[in-house]
Amino acid sequence: MISKLHYISQGNTIDEQLNNIQQTLDSGCNWIQLRFKNGNTKEVLTVAEKTKHLCEQYKATLIINDKVDLASQVNADGVHLGLDDMSIKEARIILGSQKIIGGTANTFEHVLQRVNEECDYIGLGPFRFTTTKEKLSPILGLEGYQTILNQMKKNNISTPLIAIGGIQLEDITLLIETGIHGIAVSSLLTQNPTVITTLNEKLYVNI
Repeated sequence: MISKLHYISQGNTIDEQLNNIQQTLDSGCNWIQLRFKNGNTKEVLTVAEKTKHLCEQYKATLIINDKVDLASQVNADGVHLGLDDMSIKEARIILGSQKIIGGTANTFEHVLQRVNEECDYIGLGPFRFTTTKEKLSPILGLEGYQTILNQMKKNNISTPLIAIGGIQLEDITLLIETGIHGIAVSSLLTQNPTVITTLNEKLYVNI
C-alpha cells in the first residue's frame, strides 16, 4: 500500500540526515524517501544503511531517491525515479517485481508515460515554488492538479498520485479535494515533525 504521507529527507551531513529521519519516524511517519544529493558515495551509503535499520525498527517503508544500485545494495523497499533518471523498466529488472518504484511527473503526458512504464505511484509536482529542489519544473497549483486528475479519470487511470513541492499545512484539505492520493513533504516535517498528527488527520479523514 502506498502511504498518503511521504517524508523526503533533508540534511547536508550524515548527522543532519539521520537526526531529521529519526525525529520524523518518532513522530509517526511510516514512509521515508532518502534524498541526500550533496553527500558522497560513502556518506550516502552510510545514511542509507542506518535509515534501513531505523525503518525496520519503526516498520516504515524506505524509498531511495534516484539511486537504483543503492536501493538494491541496502535492500530498500523501493526507489523513486525522476524523468532524467534510469528508466523504470531498467530499474524493475534490477530490483525485481516486489519492490516499489515511483516516478516523477509534471504533465498529463508524463503521467501517461509513467502509467505505461507501470510505476507503482506518481510524484506529481511541483505544487508551488520550493527551494528544496534545483531545476524546478513548471508550477502546477491546485488548478494544474485538478486538470490532470480530471484527464486521468477520463482515461480510467487509477495510479496513486502524490502531490509534491512547497506544500504547507493549510494546503492539505484543498489538495485532497482534487482527488490526489497523498502528499510528499520535506521542509514542513523537518522544521516541525510533530505536525504529522495533524497531517494524518487531514489525509486520512475519508478513510
